[in-house]
Amino acid sequence: MKKISRKSFLKIAAAAAMGSVTAGALAACNSASSSAAASSSASSAGSLAAGATYIPGTYEATAAGINGDVKVTMTFSDTAITDVVLDVSGETASIGGAAAEDLKNALMEAQGAEIDVVSGATITSEGVIKAAQKCINQAKGIANVEVIQLPTGDENDWLGTEPDIDEEAITETWDTDILIVGAGNGGMCAAAYAAQNSLNFRIIEQNSVVQDTRHWYGAIDTSAAKAAGAEPMDRAKLLSEISRYASGKCDQRVVKTWINESAAMHDFVSGILEGEYGWNCEFTSGAEAAWPAENAEHNTDYLYPVQEHNYMASETASGMQRNQAFQDYIEKRGYSIDFNTALAKLEKDENGRITGVIAQSTSDDHFIRINASKGVLLACGGYPGNPYMMEQLDPLGTSVTTACSYSPADKGYGIRAAVWAGANLDKESAPMLFDRGIVPPGQDAGYVESANAFGGKAFPGQIRQYNPGTQPFLKVNRNGERFANESCPYNDIVYAAAHQPGRVYAQIHDANWEEDVKRFHTIGCSAQTRNGGEAYVLPKMEEAEELGCFFKADTLEELADKLGFTGEAKENFLATVERYNELYDAQNDEDFGKPAYRLSAIKTAPFYGCWLGASLLTTEQGIAINDKCQALDTNNQPMEGLYITGDMSGSFFANNYPCLMAGVAMGRTLVYAIKAIKQMAGLEEA
Repeated sequence: MKKISRKSFLKIAAAAAMGSVTAGALAACNSASSSAAASSSASSAGSLAAGATYIPGTYEATAAGINGDVKVTMTFSDTAITDVVLDVSGETASIGGAAAEDLKNALMEAQGAEIDVVSGATITSEGVIKAAQKCINQAKGIANVEVIQLPTGDENDWLGTEPDIDEEAITETWDTDILIVGAGNGGMCAAAYAAQNSLNFRIIEQNSVVQDTRHWYGAIDTSAAKAAGAEPMDRAKLLSEISRYASGKCDQRVVKTWINESAAMHDFVSGILEGEYGWNCEFTSGAEAAWPAENAEHNTDYLYPVQEHNYMASETASGMQRNQAFQDYIEKRGYSIDFNTALAKLEKDENGRITGVIAQSTSDDHFIRINASKGVLLACGGYPGNPYMMEQLDPLGTSVTTACSYSPADKGYGIRAAVWAGANLDKESAPMLFDRGIVPPGQDAGYVESANAFGGKAFPGQIRQYNPGTQPFLKVNRNGERFANESCPYNDIVYAAAHQPGRVYAQIHDANWEEDVKRFHTIGCSAQTRNGGEAYVLPKMEEAEELGCFFKADTLEELADKLGFTGEAKENFLATVERYNELYDAQNDEDFGKPAYRLSAIKTAPFYGCWLGASLLTTEQGIAINDKCQALDTNNQPMEGLYITGDMSGSFFANNYPCLMAGVAMGRTLVYAIKAIKQMAGLEEA
């Protein structure tokens, strides 16, 4: 790839012709797309006339919003902005979408991009402002020092090419001991631990705010567990069960790091959240975290829940999430987060040691060299927001997914930067799939075209997660036939649907659903349906019904019609329900072996049904690490100076996520964040 220097950028500005110019052949790791070429309808000379402010014409540009790209189209006379059109259709309608008219009016009134953000729609506003400035630059004949998306790869090559950045383009240098990349769950925990120990560190984040918190975390034999009287965990069995979930494709020493150090992690987290902020820990273990004893022979040896901790519901939390509390914690100690600063590439010395990174400001696109004398911790998330990586690295998970609840910022940038530097990516996909991707009848699983989404593709479901979909009610395929034991971990039923028409399935229950789910006693986040009851479930049913995804009927025949069953498929559906009622009456599932306490009658009107696939939360196929959280190279040797945590770390999961071990992924993330800081700072033996 040709090097791009600062001088080259400036030269391009003088060569603007035939309308707009989109400069920037740099493959870096921040925004979702490059500025589009303008469709200038005037200015055949492509230069400013005497006394003019702009080259007349229409120009368009894009910038990252909260869910994908926002697009701004601006029309100019030679002295004024005459029209503004905003496309924020990919944004949340009630937030970014609602702000569009105010932003348009502000741009017109200001006759420039120096406008205020709309309250409550900060990220969308910032995207519109940045895209508008690009249009203005084009109209002035100034090249946009722009980011194009070679790092995101393409439909044939997910990895892309590492950017080759000329020294002249690097206009700023920072020096620190420890660099943390990513202000999400792992990065903020690492920053809080580093701040508590008064270490010299910096933390960068490509977005303008800390990322969402996944509040629940699994930890073993903690002070909270002991206070609750929980029995000590059988650690050997837990290690064996996690390895079994991964089909042995994990490093058990890496798993043991979480098992053995999670209690200390909890003490650290609780020391801040309880000690400094007065939050209360909600601890889940014992009977609430275990499947009922009935028919235990089917389940005890297969499922092994762990101890889950949660600070989200604290009345004293003042609306803050854990990551926001950690931000407040480090700022009170004199540290700050360098927002709008994105990873472009890792740097290493002649011996192969990682010495720091080159980053790029997402505000003005200038480049920064960040030297980290003691090491770099990558905590950049997985790749669920990148369709190129999803389709090439996890074709099975992609094929069964109908909805998503992932962070749109998680596009695998950190993974690619590590692989470019020589790191070893796990060879097995490990998506976190929930059986909650509700869609209308006739909708297949998998991507659909979406002009406003990153990569031009999105999953079709409009509801992030329809939680009642996890309940083990009767499920049938498009032929009206039952095809699996519905009493299973979240992802088992969606994987079973990979062998069914359209890779989706219908869920059926009757008016006694609330009594049924109490008896089912599902665990983890699925328990929200059981614990919330009507107050929690009915609004979700109503939302899905309004979107044409959930149906209620007085007869099974009517329900079959609403779900789209016709002809032989309708006959099969009615026969399947009749057979399922027979199995319930006999309290014996001869067909698929579902435990009796998880059978339910479908006899009492009204009857309910919906179509489901998977809802993708995140991916956990990451960079291989050792038990000290050091990245491993392709020969599985430690890469000096490089540490990994969170969803971009590997060596733990394969095939899927052990979802009924509630909180294990987040517990691992927090443990490894602390472990990496300890290693880099010399707080424990290397």
